[in-house]
Amino acid sequence: MLEDRAAAESPTPWPTAYPDGYAVVDVETTGLARDDRIVSAAVYQLDARGQVEDQWYTLVNPERDPGPVWIHGLTTDVLSGAPLFPEIADELAARLDGRVLVAHNAAFDWSMLAREFARARATAPVRQRLCTIALSKELRLPLPNHKLESLAAHYGVVQQRAHHALDDARVLAEAFRPSLRLAAQAGLRLPLLACQPLTEWSDGPARPATVGYQPSYRQSTWRASRKRPACPYPNPGRYEPGKQLIQGMRVAFSGDTSIDRELLEDRAIDAGLHIATSVSRLTSLLVTNDPDSPTSKTTKARSFGTPVIDEAAFMQLLLHVTPAPGTSGGS
Repeated sequence: MLEDRAAAESPTPWPTAYPDGYAVVDVETTGLARDDRIVSAAVYQLDARGQVEDQWYTLVNPERDPGPVWIHGLTTDVLSGAPLFPEIADELAARLDGRVLVAHNAAFDWSMLAREFARARATAPVRQRLCTIALSKELRLPLPNHKLESLAAHYGVVQQRAHHALDDARVLAEAFRPSLRLAAQAGLRLPLLACQPLTEWSDGPARPATVGYQPSYRQSTWRASRKRPACPYPNPGRYEPGKQLIQGMRVAFSGDTSIDRELLEDRAIDAGLHIATSVSRLTSLLVTNDPDSPTSKTTKARSFGTPVIDEAAFMQLLLHVTPAPGTSGGS
């Protein structure tokens, strides 16, 4: 790892404004919807310069079916004896307290944690987060895309079990350390964002459980067919940069995404957006981590004047989608 070695040998003073410690986090979940649950979580505690201090991992009983088992590998049988989130909340909080939360697409991991803590009538002791996708962009790393495996390959970090929370957290911690040192060497301001913990949460009424699941489990919306229902909201037009998404907007995706594409699309649909398979004059927004790639979608987006944003920015926007006009909460 040449960047790691060069930065370590640099006489450049460490920036005094940098955080005192980090908590590198990865969570596996039942999906991407606002009422989905965490099924496993891992934390690597790092000191101010990115050295590992401790590691921790736990399974979490989501009290519902586990969702995409084909991704995270955690079945109902495996999770049935795991602790509930309230039972591990204090220990997890202690490992996050006083540290900057670091994650790959941190908006997602933070939102899942904030909701789980709120359900448990607790508060996540996190005030700032750092997304390694954003940091990679600040460093202008020559990555083919923004997947974790690409960042790992850049630094020579070997993945052993993709989509296993503990291994993903380890990989990210090992890749974050040289990135942090490069940023310090360049005197770069870290792309830190404020975290606003939730104070209350309600998932709404439980749905009936299917045969074979515990009575308290809710059945998820996962299905074998990927045919999606029509978006119930009219298209309000193009996305205006700097503003919020509005239900009914037509969103197209191009290229690789760090989150599984089907999960990302499910999250967008749950927020009330329309998934477009192609780009036209009616497309509100194109999401791509490779805007300079000469694909048909990016070429059309440029010709139509369709706004283009990356995946991390899109995940941030998904946290606060404006209701469609005429609906509850809309104008």
